[in-house]
Amino acid sequence: MTLAQNARTSGGGNITMVPNRAVTVGPVETWQAERVSIWQAGTHDNPLGQRLTALMISKGIADSAVPMSLLADHPDVRFNYFRGGLGSCAVEMH
Repeated sequence: MTLAQNARTSGGGNITMVPNRAVTVGPVETWQAERVSIWQAGTHDNPLGQRLTALMISKGIADSAVPMSLLADHPDVRFNYFRGGLGSCAVEMH
């Protein structure tokens, strides 16, 4: 499932373009980092989610319902945005 999802979002739909192994960074390594740098490209992310996590982290609001917000307790989190990818925060019916 992970390969299929990554192919959909990053591999142009071609599963053979997605490596089946990767080096990852988990929560332990993230908490040990002096600074956490978050890059929001906006291409595959929900604009509301991007803004919500930034607000929660900047205001020190950590809630397990929004896992990224747990970084509110980290002493140095920096956000970087592709402004063209922020889109709009509008209610949509699907």
